[in-house]
Amino acid sequence: MRGRWYGPGVGALAVITAVSACGSLSERRDEVTMGVARFEQALGAGQYERLCAALAPATREELEQSAKSPCQQAIGRAIEDQELPAAGGVRGVDVYGDQARVVLERDTLFLAHFPVGWKVTAAGCLTRPQRPYECEIKGG
Repeated sequence: MRGRWYGPGVGALAVITAVSACGSLSERRDEVTMGVARFEQALGAGQYERLCAALAPATREELEQSAKSPCQQAIGRAIEDQELPAAGGVRGVDVYGDQARVVLERDTLFLAHFPVGWKVTAAGCLTRPQRPYECEIKGG
């Protein structure tokens, strides 16, 4: 049986198809920004169920374990204790593959891309010079 030869054109087409399936950088930034906007709207409206749904699985699990309560109660407590501030407008969005950072006026959020869309992996994050961010809500 003879092997098939597809040539460089087919290989280039495969690469282009794979890259375009992930979306352009601009499209990914827009998706991240929309996800953060939904998160902030839910935060402002006190919609704990929507906030919990927006969290990445490991982040939600860590929140529940550290608070020793279900996500909705834990996130409600974080809001009441002002650990999750009303973040204000977007100042910058950085997307690196399946990871993103969104810098807001009073908060920084980190997100990761999952099959169901972008999920928040950390929120309530403050910058610390020459050190990693310190985040109130984060995954384990």
